[in-house]
Amino acid sequence: MEKAFTPTGDATLDQALQLWLQYDQNPKTVSMVQELAKKGAVETLRKCFSSRMEFGTAGLRAAMGPGISCMNDLTIIQTTQGFCRYLEQSLGNLKERGVVIGYDARAHPPSGGSSKRFASLAAAVFISRGVPVHLFSDITPTPFVPFTVSHLGLCAGIMVTASHNPKQDNGYKVYWENGAQIVSPHDKGIAKAIEENLEPWPESWDTEKALKSPLLKDPYQDIHTEYFKAIQKLCHHRDINKSSEVKIVHTSVHGVGHTFVQSAFKAFDLHPPHAVEEQKDPDPEFPTVKYPNPEEGEGVLTLSFALAEREGATVVLANDPDADRLAVAEKQESGRWRVFSGNELGALLGWWLFSSWKQDNPDVAAVKNIYMLSSTVSSKILRAIALKEGFHFEETLTGFKWMGNRARDLLDQGKTVLFAFEEAIGYMCCDSVLDKDGVSAAAIAGEMVSYIATKNKSLSQQLTSIYGEYGYHISKNSYFICHDQVVIRSLFERLRSRGGKKDSYPTECGRFSISGVRDLTTGYDDSQPGNKAVLPTSSSSQMITFTFSNGGVATMRTSGTEPKIKYYTELCAAPGNSDVTHLKKELDDLVDAIIENFFEPEKNKLQPKPE
Repeated sequence: MEKAFTPTGDATLDQALQLWLQYDQNPKTVSMVQELAKKGAVETLRKCFSSRMEFGTAGLRAAMGPGISCMNDLTIIQTTQGFCRYLEQSLGNLKERGVVIGYDARAHPPSGGSSKRFASLAAAVFISRGVPVHLFSDITPTPFVPFTVSHLGLCAGIMVTASHNPKQDNGYKVYWENGAQIVSPHDKGIAKAIEENLEPWPESWDTEKALKSPLLKDPYQDIHTEYFKAIQKLCHHRDINKSSEVKIVHTSVHGVGHTFVQSAFKAFDLHPPHAVEEQKDPDPEFPTVKYPNPEEGEGVLTLSFALAEREGATVVLANDPDADRLAVAEKQESGRWRVFSGNELGALLGWWLFSSWKQDNPDVAAVKNIYMLSSTVSSKILRAIALKEGFHFEETLTGFKWMGNRARDLLDQGKTVLFAFEEAIGYMCCDSVLDKDGVSAAAIAGEMVSYIATKNKSLSQQLTSIYGEYGYHISKNSYFICHDQVVIRSLFERLRSRGGKKDSYPTECGRFSISGVRDLTTGYDDSQPGNKAVLPTSSSSQMITFTFSNGGVATMRTSGTEPKIKYYTELCAAPGNSDVTHLKKELDDLVDAIIENFFEPEKNKLQPKPE
C-alpha cells in the first residue's frame, strides 16, 4: 500500500521519506513521519533522516524514534539483516550453532519501540534464514549474553540495551563467537553488509511466525542455573558469609539487576541484600533519578542511603540498569557516605581476587601463569600489585571489547585471567563472562565486605592498607562537554604542534615537567623505539597521554558515545610515601594546570561537568 506524505520541498529528503515509508510497517513511526512532513518540520526530519546510525565496535546507540538516525523497528531489521549476512559470510556453521539474543526493560511508547520488541524482530530476521535463535523469554543482565555465547558455543550474541543512557535511548550490542564484544574489522564488515541489505526480507517483520518456529529456543532457565553455578568458583568463605552480621543495601536503579543480584548472593550463601523498594522493579521511565547511572555518584544513591540509615546497613551496592556495572558506597565513622571511585573499587577487587587465589594456590611458581588487565585510562594500581606479587599485568585500549578479546587470547594460551577492570565502574571477575559483569562483582564485593568485617576492618581501611603496601594511587577524572567537533579537533591538534611543528608536543604544563607523550590517534609514543606506539591506534578518536616527572599520568580523550572530552589523571607514589594530603594537593595542582593550559575552557567555550 502506498503511504502518502506531504512533500517537504527538499528533493533528497523527500526521496529518503518515500523509501522509508515504503519499507516501514510500524504504524506509529509511519504516522510520526507523515505528521512531521504535514507540519513542515523539515529540520526535525533532516535530523532523523540525514545520516544512518553508525555501526561501531559498540554496535548501535541512539534515541528511539523514526528515521535512519534512530532506533526503531526498521533500523533494527536492517541492522540484523546486515549482521546475519556478515555472519553467513564469516562463519560456515551459523545454521548449526546459532545465536543468542537478550534485552533489557527499555521502552518508548510514542514510537512503539522497546527492547523486547527489537529483540523479537532480530530473532525473526535470523529465523527467516534458518538460523537457530536462543531468545531469552524475559529481561536479563547484559553479561548473560556473552556467558551464553561461550557456554553454548554459539556464533554470536546480541544484547538490546542502552545501559545507563537517558530513558529515550536504546542500543544494540554485539558479541562474536569468542564471547567478547566485536573489534575491528568486524564493525566495518557489518556496517557494509547493513548498507547492502536495507530492504526488509519477506519474513523479517513476521515476529508471530518466528516466535512459533522450532528454531526458537528459550535459554532462560538453563543459563540462569549455569551462570550461578559458574560464579560459585569465586566463593571462598561460605561459613563467614552464612554468619556475617554486615548489612548491605542493593539498588538496581529501575533496571534488570534486582532478581539476579539476589540470586548471586544466594549462590554465595550471603544474606540477601536489602532492596531499595522504589527502584527494584524495571521501569523504563527511571522515575526517581535524573540519570540512571550510578557512576554519577550520590544523586543516584539518595534512596539507597536513606534505606541504609533505616536498616542500619553500612554498605550500598548499585548496578546500572543493564547490571554490567557496579558502584559501591560505605558509611564512614563520621556518618558520611563515601562512594568509591571505579579505580578504588578496582584496587579492592584486584587485591581481593589475588589474595583469594593465593590462599588456594600456595605453589609459588603458579603465579607466573596469572594475568590481570585494565584499560589504559584506569589506575595503575594493578601494575604495582603485579610488580610486588609476581603476576602479569597488561594494559589495553579503553573499553571492555579490548580486555575481553585479550582475555580470550590469554585463556586460549592456557593462562589464568583473574581480573580485568576499567575506571568507569566495570569489572570482570569471572572468566566465564568476557565482559564487565555487575552481578558477579556484587556477590564478590558482598563476600569481601563480610570477610574484612571479621578482621574488624572497613573497606576504606582495607583500601588504605592496599595503598600502604603497594603505593598510593590517587586519581581524579572528569570531563568537559563540547558539541563542536571543529573545536575538539583544533584543541588536540594544538597539543600536537606546539610552535607550528608536527609531532612537537608540550614539554611542560604550568610548573609541571612532562617526561613522556603517547598519542594513540597518530601512533606516536616517545617511550618506544622509533617513537611508534605499541597499543593499537585509531585516527577516528582523539587520545593523548602525558607522563609527568612527578609520577603523574594524564590522558585526554574524546568519548565514542557522548559529546564529551574526558580527562583521567593519577599520581602514583612509591610504597612508603604516605603523605596523602601532600599527594592530593599535588594532583589537584596538576589537574588545574592541565585545565588551564591544555583545555582552555573559556577560550574553547567548554561546559564543565554538571554538578
